[in-house]
Amino acid sequence: MGKLDKLSVFISLVLRHKPDAAGITLDEHGWANVEELLDGINNIGRKIDMGVLEEIVRTDHKQRYRFNEDKTLIRANQGHSIPVDVELKEEEPPEFLYHGTADRFIKAIMEEGLKPISRLYVHLSKDIETAAKVGKRHGKPVILKVHSGQMCREGIRFYLSENGVWLTKKVEVRYIEQMNVRQGIR
Repeated sequence: MGKLDKLSVFISLVLRHKPDAAGITLDEHGWANVEELLDGINNIGRKIDMGVLEEIVRTDHKQRYRFNEDKTLIRANQGHSIPVDVELKEEEPPEFLYHGTADRFIKAIMEEGLKPISRLYVHLSKDIETAAKVGKRHGKPVILKVHSGQMCREGIRFYLSENGVWLTKKVEVRYIEQMNVRQGIR
């Protein structure tokens, strides 16, 4: 893992889970003051400046972060474990969304449904390929097909984050269909 990648992982930790790791605070919408973030990271021995931060935001393949218009504030788009309101837009989802996980979690998921665990929302993908990548990160991948259109018609809310991740509070077992691994993973 390269230097920028390591810094990006640390920034993700700070902006999504532990702002105190860099000695900063987030406002109620998850925004951090950029100068405070840079100072906080530099004060713990990691070197970063505005140019490096801009490069991390611009090149992050998951598009985890965004600046406000004048780049004085930054926040993570989603994935928080701390209570913040990132002002998500409620959207009508496609008929099906997908969730990638590891086979070791399937028994619990098929008994209890998908829950956010340590996050505020369950994360869903619009395509099988993205779900497969997520599943591979956690072990032997399994892809779950979520009947999101049906959920929405039954009054369950969905939100679309700035970086295209679909979010909902919970997915009950009756809306989940386990896919054959060969259907989704190439």
